[in-house]
Order: sequence, then structure tokens, then C-alpha cells
Amino acid sequence: MEHHVSIWPVLVLAFIHFFGIQLRFLAGVPRSVWLSVAGGVSVAYVFLHLFPELSEGQEHVSQLNWAEQFLSHHVYLMSLVGLAVFYGLERVVVEEKYRQRQAPRKEQPHQQGIFWLHIGSFAIYNALIGYILFQREEGTLQSLLLFSIAMALHFIVNDFGLQEHHHDSYRRIGRWVLVAALVVGWGVGYVVALPEALVVLVMAFVGGGVILNVLKEELPEERESRYWAFMLGAGLYAILLLSL
Repeated sequence: MEHHVSIWPVLVLAFIHFFGIQLRFLAGVPRSVWLSVAGGVSVAYVFLHLFPELSEGQEHVSQLNWAEQFLSHHVYLMSLVGLAVFYGLERVVVEEKYRQRQAPRKEQPHQQGIFWLHIGSFAIYNALIGYILFQREEGTLQSLLLFSIAMALHFIVNDFGLQEHHHDSYRRIGRWVLVAALVVGWGVGYVVALPEALVVLVMAFVGGGVILNVLKEELPEERESRYWAFMLGAGLYAILLLSL
């Protein structure tokens, strides 16, 4: 069956990484209302749209012979793995920043290693999102739009979090790596068709990552986040998703 390819969704998400951090009104403390709204939208999408799809996709995963006797809930296991992986990365970065404040003169070599670990992990994350984005083009325009909007807002949240951690290194190098990874993931989708079961597992991993990456930006006390804004974003997008 011929696959009609539209490049605009990946270009829009790439544009977010290029220019998202230029939105200066989103920076600073207390945390921007708009970032909290964006985080709420992303989480609502995962719980009300992505996870129900994963539940339907469980039957494909159960057909994997190598996994049949491992666990009966492979899909949700992968969501847990995604959440745990990004929680671990965040702890590594936070602890390293603390060590740098304690002993700033011996920071450079180790600091670069942490930067590349962090950016490399998000590059893989972006590549997976790019692949899912291409797969969404096989579905309805509505499904593609809902995914693209949620990921665009999620990327803005990620951009500000990564810039806070890595400052000029992210602006000069990191965001370019993430853009390239997104496009590469989308391109892989164009030339490689993974089995349906693996696509479902990739979506599950990304879903867990989205939840953790949003909440880690909202929860720290020093961010002075606005709970009502997060709930507003989640509530409005939930209403939209449930009405479709």
C-alpha cells in the first residue's frame, strides 16, 4: 500500500528545537504558566490517547514468542522502563551539578561526559518520537495532529529544562543534535518498517519518558510551578481528546 508522506509535522517539531528557547517570556522563576500548561497537555495526551492505544496493541506484543512467558504486561513494563531511565538520567545530572558547585575547579572533563550522556539519551528519545511521527502518517490526520501538538509542547518543556542544565552548550550543540535525531528517526520510518509489536513497545517507552520529563520540571520547589496551570492544560486537552 502506498504511503503518502507529509514532511510538515517533522519540520514543525524541528522548528520547535531551533527556536523554542528564544521564547524568553517562558524563562525565569516562578515557572511560566505556559510551560505548565504545555506539560499538562503532554501528560493528558499520554494517559488519554497513547495508553489506550497501547492497550489495544498489547495483543501484538503477546505474539512475540520470546516474551510470552516473561511478563503478561509487556507494554506497561516498557512505559515503566522509559520513566525509570529518564529518572535515572535526571538524578545523574542533578548530582553532578551539585558536585560542581562543591568543587568547581575540576569540572570540565566530567561535565562534558555528563552533557553528552544527557543529550545522547534525549537524542535517542527524539529519534523514537520521530519514528512514531512517521508511523502516525499512516493513520488519520486527526491522530497525527493530536500527537504533533502534544509533542511540540513537550519539546518546549524539554528545551527549557535542558537549557537550564547545560546553558550555552545546549544552545550551541545540544539542540542541533536533538533536531538531527528527530529527523533521522523520521527518516528511518521512511525506509524501515518495524513489526507492529516493536512499534507498540517504542510508543510505550516514549509514553513513560514523557510523564517523567514533564513531572521533573513541574515538581521541584524552586521552580515555583503553578499547579492550576498544569491542571488547566491537562483538563482542556483531556476534554478535547474525550470529545473526539
